[in-house]
Amino acid sequence: MPLMVKDYSWTQTESKVYISVPLKGMTAKHVDIFATDEYLKVHFPPFLFEAFLFAPVDDDKSIAKIGNGVAVFTLQKQKEELWNQLTTFNEDREKQKEIRQKAILKAQEKAAADSKAKAAQKQEESKFALQTMMKLEEEERAKIQKIKNDECKKAVNELETWKLEHKSKEEKAIQPQQQSIQSVRNTEISEVEKLSVPLSSGRVGVIPQLGNKNVPKTENVDLPGPRSCGNIKVNFTPRVFPTALRESRVPEEEEWLKKQAEARRAVAADLAELDDLKPEERNPDWLKEKGDKFFVAGNYQAALNAYNLALKLNRKLPSLYSNRAACHLKLRNLHKAIEDSSQALELLTPPVADNAAARLKAHVRRGTAFCELELYVEGLQDYHAALKIDPDNQKLQEDTQKIRDIIQGALV
Repeated sequence: MPLMVKDYSWTQTESKVYISVPLKGMTAKHVDIFATDEYLKVHFPPFLFEAFLFAPVDDDKSIAKIGNGVAVFTLQKQKEELWNQLTTFNEDREKQKEIRQKAILKAQEKAAADSKAKAAQKQEESKFALQTMMKLEEEERAKIQKIKNDECKKAVNELETWKLEHKSKEEKAIQPQQQSIQSVRNTEISEVEKLSVPLSSGRVGVIPQLGNKNVPKTENVDLPGPRSCGNIKVNFTPRVFPTALRESRVPEEEEWLKKQAEARRAVAADLAELDDLKPEERNPDWLKEKGDKFFVAGNYQAALNAYNLALKLNRKLPSLYSNRAACHLKLRNLHKAIEDSSQALELLTPPVADNAAARLKAHVRRGTAFCELELYVEGLQDYHAALKIDPDNQKLQEDTQKIRDIIQGALV
């Protein structure tokens, strides 16, 4: 049984209560204080002080100080009034037990609320720090890019200036040569005109050498006419894919074309939803085009409905799953976006040049959904897969680097 402290003292004003509890020679580290708005306990074994307060106090504004062998409490009253006594229920043990339990529950709830508030504050501070870091990095990249652009522009201007100067120098150097060549040509033409003599057939014959009188005159020669022109017809092997046949993987391409043909034929025509539709509205391609228009207009729910009906007609078209994943991303249905993107990637097999763009979109959409769910490692894997398809995509490279920075920041 603890020894109850009886030699405490207290005073009051209309707004505050002052309590002084002697610590019997104990240091502050051996003193345990527990307080709520209706209950105060000071425990320093083997001594115990308890006060079941006469009226509630404001626990957040109350103060406790320990020093010089005494614990001093300054309690802020919730209601300004003078108390008749410090404690109440001195003899009612059941009431005292009830107040103790109530005080413990209040303390536990307050501690849980404080812990939750601290966790939320810490998360907000971490998020703010991350956003600030990303903003600073973005500004730094923009600054570096501006410097690069300025340097590039300066180099281009210097190159153009050098070309103009070099060209003017070349023209000045070539002009005397051209004048000399022209004068030589004029001299040759005048010499040829002097050597030209008329022939009986009306044509002009040229004496090849001067001073040689024994050289016979040039006789007229009938030359054959020009050859007739013709056309050569070249036939190329028909190709569905843009790559040359020698650069392609024929089995994979044939498998892809076969799957596409089967997907176009797989149309469910016995759905009850088709009864009220026009014939052209029962075409999955028509519904896909309609959904695309709704998506561009920002009506994501209408686009989602169009893709849903198109998928009921044909579940083998990967573009429908990929586009529906984009709608789910806009509507924050992140898990559904991941499912549709994964289904699109399963249908986009085998990987060939004809479906490279579709595979890239599906990887980016699934990676974005993973990042929105804070699953950055999985998202980074999809962005790496997209970069393998289009390694020169600048936007993809920047987004991939941002995800890497987030992961590295979380690991620090």
